[in-house]
This record gives sequence, structure tokens and C-alpha cells, in this order.
Amino acid sequence: MRRAVVIILLLGPLGLAASVSADAQTSRTRPKKPAARPAAAKAAATVREAPLMQCPSILGNGVTSKRLYCDVLGGTDPAGGLRITMPPHAGPLTLAFTLHNRQTYSESEVKAGRAFARYTATLRVATAAGEALGEAVVRNEFRTEKDLVERIAGGAGPGGVKAVAPTGAEPVVLTVPEAVTEVVITGARLTVERVGGTEVVTAPGRPYAVVSAVEIEYRPAPPPPPPRPRRQRR
Repeated sequence: MRRAVVIILLLGPLGLAASVSADAQTSRTRPKKPAARPAAAKAAATVREAPLMQCPSILGNGVTSKRLYCDVLGGTDPAGGLRITMPPHAGPLTLAFTLHNRQTYSESEVKAGRAFARYTATLRVATAAGEALGEAVVRNEFRTEKDLVERIAGGAGPGGVKAVAPTGAEPVVLTVPEAVTEVVITGARLTVERVGGTEVVTAPGRPYAVVSAVEIEYRPAPPPPPPRPRRQRR
């Protein structure tokens, strides 16, 4: 009986020690979870801003909105068009602007009922090299001063406004390819219907329409890689 008891007592601690040792070894050899991979670099945020522009013929600033209105002249010469510079961008760029017709306001004609005019202006949108990107069209009718978008400051009329003012408002949105760095807008055709007849204008140099609220939206192009260091010759 004593042997049996002794053996049980000896095996008890040994068995416990072996169990603890096995558990400790298991915890040491347990495989670790793979480290999380670094998150992919986020794409550059979209930028929305007013671009750099060269406006050969400035109509002026609106009395109410203070926004700049640029005349668009007819012709195909890029030097005479409204030129918009595109910053380096990754992927296509969105060009947006508001297109208006031009109305020479006369209060006496409005009172006489002879101020009616229906305008259809078609503009050409192209690259600096002359490659067509699209067309923009605005059509509207004018009858009274309420049909004007707003008056333009800097004239000799009552309140210091100009006689010419924008009428009608057509939002235009165009997609510009990644490789294009400059867009040129010129007048292609203008049709004016009045009480006395219809006039079709295709001659260069004449104002065809008015552009305002020019805006671009794009993702900036990534910076170029740094130049490799030059190896010094021995």
C-alpha cells in the first residue's frame, strides 16, 4: 500500500510539471499573426478652382455678382480666342463654364416693342494645336430688361453700367484629356433673329457670345521622380 501511495505522489507532480511544460512550449511555438500590410497610398484629392485665362476681349464685371465676363470672338486663330491654361492633371480634367448671349440694351426699343431678339451662338472648343474638343451652344430670347443676367459695370449708362449685357445662361461641361495643357474657345457661328429680319454671322473678330464662371476640376499629377545621382568618373 505504501508503494502505491508513493508512486501516486511522485507521478502526480511529474504529471503536473509535464503538463505545464507542454503548455508553455505550445504558447512559445504558437504562430504569430502576419503583420498587417500598409494601406495603399490614397489617390490625390480632387481640386476645384478657377483656372488661369487669357481673355482678349473683356466685357467687364457684373454689378451684382462681381464675376468676370469675357467676350468670345469669332475665328479660328488661337491668339484671338479665350485661352484657358490646364495645370498638370492625372486622368481627364473637367472644364465647366456658363455661356451667355450678348444683348445691347435700349430702354427706348423696349418701350416701343422693338427690342425682341432670338440668339443662337455656337462656340468651338479646341486645343492650342487646333484639335477639336467639342462645341458649346446657347440659345435664348430677349424682350425686356428682366431677360438680362445682370448689368456690367464700367459704362456711361445710368448707374455707371454698360449698354451691352449678358442674356441667357447655358451651363457647359466638357472633358479635357490628360495630355491637353491649354484650351481655346472661339466663335463658330452666330444667328440673330430680330423684328426686321435674321442675321447670320461667321466673320472673325466679332463678339459672338460671353463666357463667365469658368472652373476646372481635376486630380493633380504626381510629382516627377527625383533625378538619379550621377556617378563620378574616376
